[in-house]
Amino acid sequence: MVIHEPNLKTIAMVEKAILESKTYPTRMELWRKLPKKIQYQTYQRILEYLEASGKIAYNAHSIIYVGVDNARLRRLLNSAVELG
Repeated sequence: MVIHEPNLKTIAMVEKAILESKTYPTRMELWRKLPKKIQYQTYQRILEYLEASGKIAYNAHSIIYVGVDNARLRRLLNSAVELG
């Protein structure tokens, strides 16, 4: 099995698609909506990289961008009730 390593341009394309998404997409939804088609294996490697670098996280099914530039996350944190 050949492992396809993504290039920086492809990683940036996926990250931009996550940021520009109006909802929190599932893995398959995001993959299908990418402006340029890439192999699913390469796509999975990109998601692994983005998660390891602290840019995305997952809830039950969705991808959530938690990097520095996430206005939706900022609004959510501002409206959250503090416990304790």
